[in-house]
Amino acid sequence: MDALLKDTLTHLQALVGFDTRNPPRTIGTGGIFDYLRANLPGFDVQVTDFGAGAVNLYAVRGKPKYLFNVHLDTVPDSPHWTASPFELRLTEDRAIGLGSCDIKGAAAALVAVANATQGDMALLLSTDEEANDARCIDGFLKVPRDYEAIIVAEPTRGEAVLAHRGIHSVQMRFQGRAGHASGEQKPSDSALHQAIRWGAAALDHVQAQSHERFGGLTGLRFNIGKVEGGIKANVIAPTADVRFGFRPLPSMDADGLLETFRTLVEPHPVEYGETFRGDSLPAGDTATAEARRLAARDLADELGIPVGNAVDFWTEAALFSKAGYTSFVYGPGDIAQAHSADEWVALDQLAHYAQTIHRIVDRAL
Repeated sequence: MDALLKDTLTHLQALVGFDTRNPPRTIGTGGIFDYLRANLPGFDVQVTDFGAGAVNLYAVRGKPKYLFNVHLDTVPDSPHWTASPFELRLTEDRAIGLGSCDIKGAAAALVAVANATQGDMALLLSTDEEANDARCIDGFLKVPRDYEAIIVAEPTRGEAVLAHRGIHSVQMRFQGRAGHASGEQKPSDSALHQAIRWGAAALDHVQAQSHERFGGLTGLRFNIGKVEGGIKANVIAPTADVRFGFRPLPSMDADGLLETFRTLVEPHPVEYGETFRGDSLPAGDTATAEARRLAARDLADELGIPVGNAVDFWTEAALFSKAGYTSFVYGPGDIAQAHSADEWVALDQLAHYAQTIHRIVDRAL
């Protein structure tokens, strides 16, 4: 085991030991951030608390061209873990622990690189990604900073991901009128009937988008996640609440899709609004998105990072892209291991990521 990987695993053991589950996101400015402050020598470190467990650590040494971003929050652990999720376990080829893959492994590697080189380097470590709450990145972006690119760590198997879908979460309510279910009903009487008709129309609309393509991705991803309403079988439902989400291609008009979903059936929902919005990567219209994708590809080539396929999952790289930065996603681990019981990251991928970041930082000397 080389020294850089050994140091990475030492830091990963410490980072996994901090409970940064989100929810409940009871994350303060101490704990994991005290550890990071103590292990970033020579850096100007700023910790900003945006409330509700959303905390940024922004660390800069010198005048770096690139910013490395990693989120430190994890999903909650499931009851199917075979050992404590907060104790790192090592096997011959993997490191097992909550967040090891998504994405504390990358954070540990960045800290190891920071201690192994004196090159210019900038880190943004945040804690709100798993909550679909962009207050950390939004807060950071309020101050313009001169970076040529922002490289966001997520599990991409050591490849640069230049494009991914957006994500939009919506909550809506249909309004009916309570009454006895024995009589003939008008289409607008039952809120649940309205919701069911809307669901059928939405699924048909999604199917009609199956031919759309961008960067290797195909079609529109869509999910009805929750339906609530009604009283009992013989009472006409006065209200029905529906939560759904969709993931458009970078080339799709997200605002147009939102309006289409709102107006699919009559009567329209009486309440309708986004609860989370994350644009696609790259952000912008089709021409702008393609130009940004090519810029990210050229940078990945320059840095010697192999370019992989576009992915279906969303990342905060889209927020940086929307703000005008060249941005791509690059990290160790496989998304198939993220959010799973006994989550793990392959040691060879962790080692290669650390070596690549070391090379990028060291060449700035």
